[in-house]
Amino acid sequence: MTKAYRVAILTVSDKGSRGEREDLSGSALEEAVLAQGWSVAVRELVPDEEEAIAARLEHYCDELGVDLVLTTGGTGLSPRDVTPEATRRIIQRDAPGFAEAMRAASLAKTPHAMLSRAVSGMRGSTLIVNLPGSPRGARENLEVILPALPHGLDKLRGDGGECAVP
Repeated sequence: MTKAYRVAILTVSDKGSRGEREDLSGSALEEAVLAQGWSVAVRELVPDEEEAIAARLEHYCDELGVDLVLTTGGTGLSPRDVTPEATRRIIQRDAPGFAEAMRAASLAKTPHAMLSRAVSGMRGSTLIVNLPGSPRGARENLEVILPALPHGLDKLRGDGGECAVP
């Protein structure tokens, strides 16, 4: 039986925060999360501002105590892309395998995947994963890590079960 994890979704977009672009990536992630039987505790949109991103991430982890935070947007090379910096600022431990797996899978589809600076890590008992800003990229990258998320989230919450796969 699948556990119902609580998820926060944070879209990082200057245009979206000004109402100039619909948040299709956040919608795609919300749909995927709900399809897993998990709940969306909060879904928000902030501009590409490191302080604003870090503050929301801290709030989700420290005050809401969600199991998983998915960010979408702000992971590329443009000067305003600061989601990885905000994430690194607040995580306490790295969990690089998620970002590495997403980049590896994406490279099979496009050479642009190597431009991703997405990171993943933990703060307390919450896992934070940066995803691309496009709806397709966000959805495809989440699909890459979905098979490992339940086990990882259980471990992060202190589940003492075995890690070996039969």
